[in-house]
Amino acid sequence: MAKGEGAESGSAAGLKEPKKKQQLSVCNKLCYAVGGAPYQVTGCALGFFLQIYLLDVAQVDPFSASIILFVGRAWDAFTDPLVGFCISKSSWTRLGRLMPWIIFSTPLAIIAYFLIWFVPDFPQGQTLWYLLFYCLFETLVTCFHVPYSALTMFISVEQSERDSATAYRMTVEVLGTVLGTAIQGQIVGKVNSPCLQEPNGSAVALESANWTHSTTSLRETQNAYLLAAGVIASIYVICAVILILGVREQREPCEAQQTEPMSFFRGLRLVMSHGPYVKLIAGFLFTSLAFMLVEGNFALFCTYSLGFRNEFQNLLLAIMLSATFTIPIWQWFLTRFGKKTAVYVGISSAVPFLILVAVRESNLIVTYVVAVAAGVSVAAAFLLPWSMLPDVIDDFHLKQPRSQGTEPIFFSFYVFFTKFASGVSLGISTLSLDFAGYQTRGCSQPRRVKFTLNMLVTMTPIALILVGLLLFKLYPIDEDRRRQNKKALQALRDEASSSGCSDTDSTELASIL
Repeated sequence: MAKGEGAESGSAAGLKEPKKKQQLSVCNKLCYAVGGAPYQVTGCALGFFLQIYLLDVAQVDPFSASIILFVGRAWDAFTDPLVGFCISKSSWTRLGRLMPWIIFSTPLAIIAYFLIWFVPDFPQGQTLWYLLFYCLFETLVTCFHVPYSALTMFISVEQSERDSATAYRMTVEVLGTVLGTAIQGQIVGKVNSPCLQEPNGSAVALESANWTHSTTSLRETQNAYLLAAGVIASIYVICAVILILGVREQREPCEAQQTEPMSFFRGLRLVMSHGPYVKLIAGFLFTSLAFMLVEGNFALFCTYSLGFRNEFQNLLLAIMLSATFTIPIWQWFLTRFGKKTAVYVGISSAVPFLILVAVRESNLIVTYVVAVAAGVSVAAAFLLPWSMLPDVIDDFHLKQPRSQGTEPIFFSFYVFFTKFASGVSLGISTLSLDFAGYQTRGCSQPRRVKFTLNMLVTMTPIALILVGLLLFKLYPIDEDRRRQNKKALQALRDEASSSGCSDTDSTELASIL
């Protein structure tokens, strides 16, 4: 009896500490946040510059470029849920369940990334070259980013700490887009991009006048893209090392006892039948697609529609710097007024500025003002999806308490839908430019091409944003429900701690909390 009382007393004493709120140090949050930079740095460079690189530097015809962009993004979308499921079935190692994927994918990813920006000497096989290495890189970066995204759920059991770490992460990720924009844009922008003037006489005379300068300038531009790729690949490695060394992946208490093995289709069925998740990804599908359309066509829009051939990299930098500085403001806003309110205010703020760009004549000062204001909305679009997904997962765990290990499926299928839609949008937009008569390496474009770019960057994104905001009206998790879920989850954790856990699990729980 005395032994039992002592055990109860010891157990009670051991459980006092876990009830205290877990505090992640600033160093932990920064190391975690830095891990988001590689995906954003490379994604920003590819998203803003790959289309114009394929068309004007690698000289791929618009139809083949649309195939590369669509198939690459579609393949990337397909690999997200596949990698997510493989991660969910991975065994726990001394490095964790997620970290090994990050470690082993990094060196191969940087090699594939560098080869995307290399122009091979065999023109007939260029399409296959870019398609192969684009798909390979997207697969490898998925093996990095999906486990990193799921890591959000395994750095703390406290919702407020996860939200705080997510804010750190989004700030660093926007800084990553600034780095990607600055490095790629400034290095490439220092080289005069080659273009061919419209012929006033014969095509032979035009070719004779421009061939020498164009060839030299084209080679310089290709080397500039390779230099930018090398710098970005170095940043990828540095950030991955900081993440690996600075973050400890943590297990949920009693995970081994509570985990229920499930097949891929059963896990997928459970995830896709969860109403709040479906409504959340439906809303963000349209809003993300709007921003991806702007991202994919912005360089061409600035170059040909606005006439700012030598300014578009600086405009991109203005957008991303503005987004970086406003991420903390949006974190305060969603804490003060709620996440749904932040969605409505933040994402809708882009609409008037897109309208302004569409209706006004080209003006550099006005364009810079619009770029800075648009960055405010970009910051909200970055922060809010990743801040709201953990709330959906918590809600799911309350309804399916014995179905553990589904976190990677949640994150990967969200990315799957957005990437697939992005692939479709980029493929269709590049095909639209082909049908409009896009001229490769032209110093100017026909009026139909300019009109098409204007529609792709202004009116179509506005329509998509409005549809997305209407869908967010159906999203059921408001601040009251979040607080209720938090209390219920804490009660479940306390119950699990005091019931069937082994001494090892109780010790691990105390160290985690």
